[in-house]
Amino acid sequence: MRHQKKTIKLGRTADHRKALLANQVCSLIEHQRIKTTLAKAKAVRPLAEKMVTLGKKGSIHARRTALATLRQKTLVKKLFDDIAPRSTERNGGYTRIVKLGQRKSDSAPMAFIEWVDAAFVEEKPAEEKKAKRKEAEPNAKLKQPAPKPEELAAKEEEPTPPPTEEPKLKKRKWFGRKSGE
Repeated sequence: MRHQKKTIKLGRTADHRKALLANQVCSLIEHQRIKTTLAKAKAVRPLAEKMVTLGKKGSIHARRTALATLRQKTLVKKLFDDIAPRSTERNGGYTRIVKLGQRKSDSAPMAFIEWVDAAFVEEKPAEEKKAKRKEAEPNAKLKQPAPKPEELAAKEEEPTPPPTEEPKLKKRKWFGRKSGE
């Protein structure tokens, strides 16, 4: 039985797991939101919340402990100056995990882990972006300078040539197929 064994192993050695979780917390502090697997998000949450608790204390000892974990002075400064002051009124629960569904390649459950107090600008889905691009491209191709009235009059005066006969399809040398098939 696994009573009182909270460590999520993630199929890694202890050193690798410690480095992975520290990097995930660094990315979370830097970007305010990260997309990762659900298991990693659940493993990152306690460490991220401990870092915010250290940031709220604000002592020299807390800074040194955070620096030992994160190993980047700029991120420790951002944690202590930006993230921790936003959370002074909270007694925990500084992060949220939002489930996203399955990853296409291996069907791993994906999730966002983010700070509760952070404000995000929602991005538009990729389908809408593609649709806008498709609409914009034909317009860009069609943008040509407008013809002058003199040119329009000249075009109207010219008779249209009679329709030409369609050329006969040539036979290919390979397999005796015609090029139009």
